[in-house]
Amino acid sequence: MRIFLTGGSGKAGHHVAPYLASQGHQVVNADLTPLRHPDVVDLRVDLTDAGQTYSALAGVPTHADFDDAGLDLTHGSAYDAVVHLAAVPAPLLAADSVTFETNILAHYHVLEAATRLGVRKVVFASSETTYGICFGQGDRKPLYVPVDEEHPVVPEDSYAMSKVAGEVVARSFHARTGADVYGLRINNVIEPHEYEELFPAFLENPSLRRRNLFAYIDTRDLGQMVLKCLETDGLGFEMFNVANADMSVAATTSEIIERFYDGVHVRREMGRDETFYSVEKARRMLGYEPQHSWRDVLADPRAGS
Repeated sequence: MRIFLTGGSGKAGHHVAPYLASQGHQVVNADLTPLRHPDVVDLRVDLTDAGQTYSALAGVPTHADFDDAGLDLTHGSAYDAVVHLAAVPAPLLAADSVTFETNILAHYHVLEAATRLGVRKVVFASSETTYGICFGQGDRKPLYVPVDEEHPVVPEDSYAMSKVAGEVVARSFHARTGADVYGLRINNVIEPHEYEELFPAFLENPSLRRRNLFAYIDTRDLGQMVLKCLETDGLGFEMFNVANADMSVAATTSEIIERFYDGVHVRREMGRDETFYSVEKARRMLGYEPQHSWRDVLADPRAGS
C-alpha cells in the first residue's frame, strides 16, 4: 500500500512509520520535522494549512513514482491509505487555544483532503484522555471497569477536547463518503528503552499510573494495531482502545480495585494482571493481540506471590 502517514517524526510515529515500511508498504511521512529513516520518505507539510494538505495528498508520493507510467493522479490521490498521528501531543506544551486549534484544524484538513481525493481508508490517533481521567482536575474515576469504547467521553482539557471533536469529525466524513475511518484511543505510549527507565518507579508506586488507568501501549504493539486496521476493510466508522494486555504496575487487579476504584462498578471478572483499559473490541474485530510487556524486560517483584 501507498501510505500517507502524518506525524511520523513524533514519539509514536517514528516507530510506526518504519514498522509499516518493514512490512512492505511505501510510507511517506508528512511532518514539519523530517524522520530521516532510509525506508521512509519525508515530506514537509503544515497540516494546519488546507492547501498544503490537499497538495501533498494529491501529489506524486516518491521519486520512484515518476517512472510509473500507470500512476494516474487526474482523478484523486495515489495513496491507498492515510494514517494520521500528527498532533500537539498533550496539554501544557502550548497555550490551550493553540493546542485545540492546531489539532482540530490539522485533523479536519487531513480527513477532508483524503476523502475528497478518494482515499478509502483512514486510521487516526485519538487518545485515552477522551475519557476525562488522564488530565481531569482532581481525582477522576471511570464509571466502570474495565473501560471500554462505550464509556462516556468527558474531557476537561484542551487536548482531550480536540480528540473528542476529532472523533466527531471523523464520523461525519465516514457518513459523507462511506470510507473506512478507524480511530485509535491510544493509551500512554511507551518505547522499549523506557521500561528500564520508568517502570521501576511504577512497580514500586502504582499511584503514579492512576491517571493512565494503570495501562500503557508499547510502540511495537501500536505498530501492529495500525497494521491490523490497514488490513481490515469494511468496518465503516469504529473507535478502538489501544493498550497492552497487562497493567503497567505490579499490583493485581483486585488490589488496584480495592485501593483506587472502591465503589466503581466492576462489569466482569478480570484477570490477575489484566489491563483496565479494555482491548477486547480490537481483539474481536481486528485480530489484535499484544505481544510485548514490561515483564519481558524487568522482573515482576511479586512473581510467585
